[in-house]
Amino acid sequence: MPKVTVRYWAAAKAAAGTADEPYDAETLAEALASVRERHPGELTRVLQRCAFLVDGAPVGTRAHETVRLAEGGTVEVLPPFAGG
Repeated sequence: MPKVTVRYWAAAKAAAGTADEPYDAETLAEALASVRERHPGELTRVLQRCAFLVDGAPVGTRAHETVRLAEGGTVEVLPPFAGG
């Protein structure tokens, strides 16, 4: 199973209490399920509003189950940002 880093930004970082964490996951859906399990509560609520980048590429509207993760990859968790 690929080892990936989930990197949190802004409100997601505050809710997770850390800037990044390692996870083992084959898909974005699996990684996010593990994040929710590790951080029930506020981070789970924040994730509902987030956009995601996988290795720098926007996930957009693709189903998270279809987004494959690569060994050593990075998932960026991006809450909505205010300002410019």
